[in-house]
Amino acid sequence: MSLASASAKTPALAGGFKRTCRGTRVESRAVRRPARARLGGCVTTALFTGLVQGTAEVVSFDDVGDFARLKLKFPPNTLDGILIGASVACNGTCLTVVETEGDTACFDLIVETLRATNLGELVPGSSVNYERSARVGDEIGGHTVSGHVHAKATIVEQEDTENNRRVVFELDEKWSKYILPKGFVAVDGCSLTVGETSPGRFNVWLIPETIRQTVFANKDVGSTVNIEIESQTQTIVDTIERVLAEKEREKMEAKMAKKERKEAEKAMKKMEKMEKKERKEEEKAMKKKDKKDKKMDKEGFCDDD
Repeated sequence: MSLASASAKTPALAGGFKRTCRGTRVESRAVRRPARARLGGCVTTALFTGLVQGTAEVVSFDDVGDFARLKLKFPPNTLDGILIGASVACNGTCLTVVETEGDTACFDLIVETLRATNLGELVPGSSVNYERSARVGDEIGGHTVSGHVHAKATIVEQEDTENNRRVVFELDEKWSKYILPKGFVAVDGCSLTVGETSPGRFNVWLIPETIRQTVFANKDVGSTVNIEIESQTQTIVDTIERVLAEKEREKMEAKMAKKERKEAEKAMKKMEKMEKKERKEEEKAMKKKDKKDKKMDKEGFCDDD
């Protein structure tokens, strides 16, 4: 996963941060997963629903430039039965659990995660949305979310009314084609329905329960959020673009071939016309020569007489 942590691949670095999650020794409730299941950060079977389960508080954030160790404190019993190597979506970013102590868990963040998400902006005391990975049989109340953040967006407008909140986001315009009115989008891990859209902008409407349960309670104009495009929408849009591009290419090729045929036919006709003209000139020259020869023969015959 491009935005997943790489704890299994950086044992030396992870070991260097062990003190971050130690403190008073508390027996972990985590069960260690087989090593092969933990390779590559988030396992490929991780799946989220976009229904944020609550917020976790940042206990510490140790950043050494291209690697960071994030320690979060979760609500009581949230981590019951969690496995080392398990996947947890934090602000919509799939992260791998590398260590637990009681209600705290640690995650390793690589440079790409810090660059591409808003996790690099965290400080002790900050909050993040969290969702543990879905299990077979769980209700998919939102939409399928992978934890692969595509882009960051900035809140540019926020309007509170009596019963909801309208939030306008601004992001790189290249992602706008995937964000459609009434479609799905994951914002900091929340499955939300898109309202109005325009190039480089879209808005959503938040109900009080969403605000209460998520970090949107603390978001304001200027805050950044992680955006994950809905995978089926992206697949459909990319497929249609690819098919249309292929048809346009075939159309252009056919047009070029037709143009080349016309040019070839025109060149052929021009050549035939030139050859015909040359033959006429040759025939005319031959006739002129024959006429001249006959005249000379006639004058020679008269001289003999």
